[in-house]
Amino acid sequence: MRVVSVISTKGGVGKTTVTANLGGFLADAGLRVLLLDLDSQPTLSSYFPLDLVAPAGAYELIALNLTDPLQIISRTQLANLDLILSNDHQGQLNTLLLHAPDGRLRLRHLLDRFCDQYDLLLIDTQGARSVLLEMAVLASDLALSPINPEMLAARELNRGTLKLLGDLEPFRHLGIAVPPLRLLLNQVDVVRLDARMIVGGLRDSFPVVGSIAVLNTVIPNRVAYVNAASLGLPVHRVETHRPSRRRSPSALTTLQALASELFPEWQAAISNVGLSAEKP
Repeated sequence: MRVVSVISTKGGVGKTTVTANLGGFLADAGLRVLLLDLDSQPTLSSYFPLDLVAPAGAYELIALNLTDPLQIISRTQLANLDLILSNDHQGQLNTLLLHAPDGRLRLRHLLDRFCDQYDLLLIDTQGARSVLLEMAVLASDLALSPINPEMLAARELNRGTLKLLGDLEPFRHLGIAVPPLRLLLNQVDVVRLDARMIVGGLRDSFPVVGSIAVLNTVIPNRVAYVNAASLGLPVHRVETHRPSRRRSPSALTTLQALASELFPEWQAAISNVGLSAEKP
């Protein structure tokens, strides 16, 4: 099972939207996808309509080590897409993990329970540094960080997300490697000159080598993503073709490119999504 945490120490960069749409796309590719909502503001938990609501969720998973699928896994209306709901509304998990001997490693130790049931676990995290965020990173084999093309976001990347990863490096002494980081340019206005300059600057700063790289795929700032969230659908089902007189590709093409970059081992399944995404 691949484990990917969608992270940023800055709020409002689009983590939940990226998590929901990437998870929905890969579920339509036939992969068994589990979403884990670790944000105390449970936007991902309400993104997709549910066929089955489990009696427990992320709080019981982390606080009580509860891994019984019948107790903690909710079923969305999308085939192959399940969800562990956020139910830590008072933010108690951070305090609990801070004082637990295995706090930052707890999720990592629980994941074996799900390996036979799912191909991919996608973790949506809160937009601030916390023990909960560090736990998610250390449980992952890849970290994906959306970044908006504006100067404050670029500064926060260095001050927040990159510092977080650096501070976790000592876990290598326990045999736990910090996952590689992929930066995803999100909500990009392809017309604005300053946005293009920031995109270019980020790519110059992080060449495609080593543990940090900027993805080639860019998520444009398009109303289709807002409309898809309102409908409770992954965006590739809502916008399957590029509208005329628009420069950026369709949402289907964009998600296909993103999934292919992140998961080349699933390329055959990813390429087939367009054949079945004509209708919601």
